Amino acid sequence: MRRRDFIHSAAVGMVASSTQLTSKVWKKPEDTDKEFYEFRTYELTSGGQKNVLSAYFGDVLIPALNRLGCDHVGVFQEIGNSEPPIIYILIPYPSNRIFLQSGQLLQEDELYRSAGLEFHSIPVNNKVFSRYETRLFRAFDGLPKMITPEAGPRIFELRTYEGYSDDAVRRKIKMFNEGELELFFKTGLHPVFFGEAIAGKDLPYLTYMLTFEDMIERDANWKAFIDHPEWKRMAGMTEFADTVSKIHRTFLEPLDVSQV
Repeated sequence: MRRRDFIHSAAVGMVASSTQLTSKVWKKPEDTDKEFYEFRTYELTSGGQKNVLSAYFGDVLIPALNRLGCDHVGVFQEIGNSEPPIIYILIPYPSNRIFLQSGQLLQEDELYRSAGLEFHSIPVNNKVFSRYETRLFRAFDGLPKMITPEAGPRIFELRTYEGYSDDAVRRKIKMFNEGELELFFKTGLHPVFFGEAIAGKDLPYLTYMLTFEDMIERDANWKAFIDHPEWKRMAGMTEFADTVSKIHRTFLEPLDVSQV
């Protein structure tokens, strides 16, 4: 291996590792290989089926995805009782190629096929979920790889920003990449991932996920962000006016099988 290739490979590995260690300090990323995120929403047929789906994820699907290089797969449920019950799964793909080939690669995985035989043999009169929806995101330049939070009690805030046009979403992504994301780190809004939606319904929009120890930390840190003079400066810039037309937010907690 040539020396410059070795140095490049080592640098990429260091950046990828550093994004998993802490969310307290923001550094401009040097890794240009952005992840792709598949975010699935499963609507269960009954509350009791959550354990069945969770076991399938933990024993079958997640290990197989890990073998494909999809590290740190997240599995969540809404805080409180949703009706019908809904389970979320976040799959980070190291590239769009792995995402596109994942279905075929899973079927070629003998461990996946054998381990999932019981789940895939569940009869129609006892089906686990009604349907599931999937959305695909491309990571931002400012956060090309997901940050895995430290172990311990935590909550997650999933936020979606709709834009009235593709250009509005593009400008909002630029706002994050050129200052807002750095301010998130400074004020304790701990990022997990930021993604531009490239497939799914209700386009155009972007989605991101934050994590906190609890709602007390969440509320305090959001206030610190909103009151920060740098945010007030960016929010008043003409370039970033009218970038968000509607905000959706959902509070989640991890299931035991979650790697996030």
